[in-house]
Amino acid sequence: MLLHLPRMDGHGVEPRVHNGPALAGRGAEAVRDAIASAIATLPEPLRRSLTWDRGKEMAQHARLRIDTGIKVYFADPHSPWQRGTNENTNGLLRQYFPKGTDLSRWSRDELDAVAAALNSRPRKALGWKTPAEALNDQLLSLQQAGVATTD
Repeated sequence: MLLHLPRMDGHGVEPRVHNGPALAGRGAEAVRDAIASAIATLPEPLRRSLTWDRGKEMAQHARLRIDTGIKVYFADPHSPWQRGTNENTNGLLRQYFPKGTDLSRWSRDELDAVAAALNSRPRKALGWKTPAEALNDQLLSLQQAGVATTD
């Protein structure tokens, strides 16, 4: 899932304040709101936890936990293997969005198209299944085990 972060209300209206909102107008509050909205669309068994690096964009992790009930874990510093598939996906995303790209020029529809392309691309880590196939297999196994997967 790729999250589109719209500019925060009031961004660019007032002069920049030291330790104020993010330069792009996409601070921790916007990340929290986007994650909470996206997580609500997932089946319950997939909403148990989120592992993040130690970026300041997760400064609202406690509020995210309260709002959604999802447990938030942080990877240890300098330990990218703790988020292996995430690091791999970041590398794949760089094919679409080179480092330093201004992501504000991309719409939600364009991000959804990139996510669809990546989710239909086979991955070695998934036994050459696509992420979409692996997710479907997981949901089917949960359903067969008697775990409710949808509302």
